[in-house]
Amino acid sequence: MIRSELIQKIADANPHLYQRDVEKIVNTIFEEIVDALSDGNRVELRGFGAFSVKQRDARMGRNPRTGESVEVEEKHVPFFKAGKLLRDRLNGKA
Repeated sequence: MIRSELIQKIADANPHLYQRDVEKIVNTIFEEIVDALSDGNRVELRGFGAFSVKQRDARMGRNPRTGESVEVEEKHVPFFKAGKLLRDRLNGKA
């Protein structure tokens, strides 16, 4: 599902809301998640999962085309851990 499909589905389920308002709500939620992660915070959505940031240390990598060693810098990557309710629904337990 892409963002526009999510907006449309929420707008269809809530006919009393304008689609532009639903779009603002969805965009605000995503922006707040991104802002929290960029500040190094963790975002937990109960029953769905948790977003956090993991640090990957600098290391020596290898260029697959030439085989030469290259230095890979330290970086931060987003990480998602599914909640118990989501895992159970995916596995047909709930």
